[in-house]
Amino acid sequence: MRDDTPVCEGGIPLPPVSVPRGNYTPVLACDGFLFVAGQGPRWGDDLRYKGVVGKDFSVEEGQHAARLCALNIIAQVRNFLEGDLSRIRQLVRVAGVVRCTEEFEQQAKVLNGASDLFGELLGDAGRHVRIATGTSSLPSGMAVEVEAMFRID
Repeated sequence: MRDDTPVCEGGIPLPPVSVPRGNYTPVLACDGFLFVAGQGPRWGDDLRYKGVVGKDFSVEEGQHAARLCALNIIAQVRNFLEGDLSRIRQLVRVAGVVRCTEEFEQQAKVLNGASDLFGELLGDAGRHVRIATGTSSLPSGMAVEVEAMFRID
């Protein structure tokens, strides 16, 4: 880990903040809420999980991909809040999409990778509602994409 790599609570290194790959903003604040656009399993520009869960990746590997998506969400929030994650009051909602085979039915288990990370970093403020769904394709061929909504001060 480089000395300038951002670290959040618990000493977990955060990936570099990615730039949007389309015509949207990665984070938007509105009336005390912070909306974070879908984040993929990237470390900087390196797409770490490209493929299909249930074919190219196991459930456990899918969980690692979802965890990396969650780390990217935290990196985006930290950047937007100028490093002050104490402004997070509650993670309200998480939505995740798993690129998977037609027969795959464990999307919720895959998304536990993200949910567990949020709980680890945010404690009770990391409890959230969630939807986990599957699809046949995602941008750049990524295996998982996760978005989130926070209540902030």
